[in-house]
Amino acid sequence: MEIKHLECFIEVTRTGNFTNAAENLFITQPALSRIIKSLEGELGTQLFIRTRKGLILTDAGRILEKHALIIEKQLHLLDTELGQMFMLKKSHVRIGLPAITNSIFFSQLIASFHEKYPEVTFQLEEDGSKPIEEKVVNGLLDFGVLVLTEKNDNLDHFRFVNEKLKLVVPSFHRLAGRQEVSLKELKEESFIMFNRDFELRNLVMTACREAGFQPIIISETSQLDFIQELVAYNIGITLLPENTCLELSNDFRTITVINPTIEWNLAMVWKKDAYLSQVAKEFIRFAKVKLSTSNHNHDS
Repeated sequence: MEIKHLECFIEVTRTGNFTNAAENLFITQPALSRIIKSLEGELGTQLFIRTRKGLILTDAGRILEKHALIIEKQLHLLDTELGQMFMLKKSHVRIGLPAITNSIFFSQLIASFHEKYPEVTFQLEEDGSKPIEEKVVNGLLDFGVLVLTEKNDNLDHFRFVNEKLKLVVPSFHRLAGRQEVSLKELKEESFIMFNRDFELRNLVMTACREAGFQPIIISETSQLDFIQELVAYNIGITLLPENTCLELSNDFRTITVINPTIEWNLAMVWKKDAYLSQVAKEFIRFAKVKLSTSNHNHDS
């Protein structure tokens, strides 16, 4: 007696008809009828009586249902225990994080996950959005956090940060007292930019062009600390996400940018259609809950 046949039998008893059971099992109705007939042939007895009101279990059918449900429950327990065993086996998760992000909430996520699954280890790589995206697609990273601009058909994702970029200037800058500034007012300013590996650079460049000017870039780097130092010495100005601005010292002023506002969307991504281990699936589930909560708490 095949387990698959028992699963089909249970589904017929649950739904009370062959049509719905076949749909739920993703097989055709004739195929399901053949499986039930085969089961009846194997047991040497009829399992269902067909009436105008639907299917009724025979005495043999009721006995088979009782035992089939016990077998089904045991199979679920087996799956659960095997899953936990694989989860507890030493696993390694590789994640790419952009240097620009406020990493506190991600650190909290990893700490919480490690507390629940202490055998799981993490490898964290800091890079720009573009290299992270390429590494995830090529299987060199399991997950990446990157700026979501356009859809990549090779990746699945969920978005967990939606905020704006803010202007960052030293406290003695001419714009330091302003609450908001139009982007075109920065036409004559010198910009400190992230390099071309960072999607943030593209966002700023595109917004400036839309505002009618090409920004004067005086320095490019991959290091957030270096950008902050150059701004502090009044070498130039920069634009950073709201969350990142929260970590800045009192030596800086952050100002709302308007006309246009520049959206900053972060997403966690992983390779579409790739095999996902039990740990990877659990990490996605865990991250969706924790990152959504963190972002909601920050917004409130």
